[in-house]
Amino acid sequence: MLQAKPPSQSHFILGVDVGGTFTDIVLIRATDGCTFLHKTPSTPTDPSLAMERGITEILVAANATPAEVQYFGHGTTVATNALIEGKTAPTALITTAGFRDILEIRRQRQPHNYNIRIPKPLPPVPRHLRREISERIFMMGRPNVAPTRQELEPHIVDFSAANVAAVAVVFLHSYLNASHEAQVVAWLREALPGTFICASHEVLAEFREYERTSTTVTNAGLGPVMSRYLENLEQRAAAIGLGAKPHIQQSNGGFATPQEAGQLPISTLVSGPAAGVTGAVHLTKQAGFPDTITFDVGGTSTDVCVIQNSTPLIAREREVAGYPVRFPMIDVHSVGAGGGSIAWIDSGGFLQVGPKSAGADPGPACYDRGGTQPTVTDANVVLGRLNQKALLNGRMPIRAELAHAAVEEKIAKPLGLSVEDAAEGILTILNETMVRAVRVITVEQGNDPRRFSLLAFGGAGPLLAGPLARELSMKTTIVPPGPGLLCALGLLMSDARRDFSLTRIVPLRTDARDVIVAAAKQLREKGEQWLASEGAFLSNRVLDWAADTRYLGQSHELTIPMKKGPFDAGAINNLITAFIDEHTRLYGYAADADIELVTLRLTARANVDRPAIDQKPAESTTREKLKDRRKVHFPSRGYIECPIYDRAAFRPGERIVGPAIVEQMDTTAVIFPDQEIHCDEHGNMLIDFL
Repeated sequence: MLQAKPPSQSHFILGVDVGGTFTDIVLIRATDGCTFLHKTPSTPTDPSLAMERGITEILVAANATPAEVQYFGHGTTVATNALIEGKTAPTALITTAGFRDILEIRRQRQPHNYNIRIPKPLPPVPRHLRREISERIFMMGRPNVAPTRQELEPHIVDFSAANVAAVAVVFLHSYLNASHEAQVVAWLREALPGTFICASHEVLAEFREYERTSTTVTNAGLGPVMSRYLENLEQRAAAIGLGAKPHIQQSNGGFATPQEAGQLPISTLVSGPAAGVTGAVHLTKQAGFPDTITFDVGGTSTDVCVIQNSTPLIAREREVAGYPVRFPMIDVHSVGAGGGSIAWIDSGGFLQVGPKSAGADPGPACYDRGGTQPTVTDANVVLGRLNQKALLNGRMPIRAELAHAAVEEKIAKPLGLSVEDAAEGILTILNETMVRAVRVITVEQGNDPRRFSLLAFGGAGPLLAGPLARELSMKTTIVPPGPGLLCALGLLMSDARRDFSLTRIVPLRTDARDVIVAAAKQLREKGEQWLASEGAFLSNRVLDWAADTRYLGQSHELTIPMKKGPFDAGAINNLITAFIDEHTRLYGYAADADIELVTLRLTARANVDRPAIDQKPAESTTREKLKDRRKVHFPSRGYIECPIYDRAAFRPGERIVGPAIVEQMDTTAVIFPDQEIHCDEHGNMLIDFL
């Protein structure tokens, strides 16, 4: 808890982001904000091993002890990986009579517009574990039907016999009245101790039964998996001797306690990428670039996100493993393209790159860990863009001849190309995948990428940013001081945040005020209770309000901020005006039709007091800027004798004209012949086209 103790000489804050290929670690000294950066290969079979090793190493480098760590932020991919790999816990469902098959009926939307034969994903709960009971909350004045323990009992017996690890309870209109769900949950917890139980009104108090059921069932299936991981994490942190318990990064950009993340594991589905965007907001706002596209390239994937006016866009729903999860998340779009993406030739003889990745084990061929498939990293080694001897400041040896052999045997010879052309082809195909990813969040959403800067981070972001920026006509690329560790740094920028919602479908008229105020009071009570439970170290507590609104008869809503809140006397008129303005901005017109409120939303936020952060790593100031020269291959230019610079030796105001290679511990930046570098006072490297 950062506010509990005043900063002292022995006060550190720690961020650890566990990725598929590397585990990134940032340690900051409170007294002067000095930042220590570290990167170590991940251990997929047990992520905590790499975490323990990396924390121990960075503490030694900082001359710190584990007990001096007073804040510990953690980003994880456990929930996402469990969903993608189908490793969720055995889950059962209790639902309203007549709605047993909602997970299979789904919606009319097809996964592909022109292929009706694409198989639907298997339901997250098999049919024999989906059970109905006679329960109903009626909306039109009919008497409600309450559930009974007698009807529930045989289902409990069957669940116990089937060794079910989690049960989701989803009733049709529980967002209006949660009493029936609460009663059944109480019976289940009494009868099935040790089983993870969750109800839809606790997860998502909104209408649309399919999305709510899918979200609640997903949360239930992840519950036991995430709870075990978080328990192990806390034990590992205690074994190391850390002076703070972990705070878990959520998908909405805030953090949660391990207990809260264990109850709502779906809130961590894009934990790592969200941390990267959080760090990006801090850095770009400081550097004076409020409109930015983040370009986070790791070993297995590329994550992109739009930041407008220093605020990342929020998505209310995303599809994971074929099923919708309706929960507020930073709107990160991901594609299977990264430094470890494998290049291969399909049955038609065409070159493909990804989505399969070599990961951390065995890794690219050049790592000499048993990998034989050519990857994006191998292509960059072949072209001379990556160090030919070692990465991570010499801690990861590179065998360039293995990269050359893999690209030659698997790609160049079958396609009748030179090794250099094959490597350039791999990077060209990869770049097209990345361009499409950026277009999804910009052009397809009405945004012109040319008016944004590009923030390149992740281990491979600065390495691959040049062709992407050129293709999209983006003038400035920003490379932060520790680009390969920005997600870990973002963990230390996050504040406490929790999102609440409640569906109340009413026309936006004066007589709706009582309904809206009553719903707002329910949400405010939940928000204030949550803030009170988070501890005394939070400050600047804020409640932000928004409303999902639509024209009467529309199927989907627009989320409109309520700047003065729902209790203001002019709240309804303000909401109508704001909705009309937003609808006109998005669609070019405003209809002469009634407008209705659908869902009221509340975001509870609170700041964490933390030390100022000096973005410049703790490096010697006497290092030589020019490290070496080597031949680097550039498209249409061939090999050029290229200067190799040490990023740690750069100073504010530094200017360098390409071609050049800039190396640092966590990444390599490629400066093309038509680009130049300018270093700003915050330690950022700004790359512009000439």
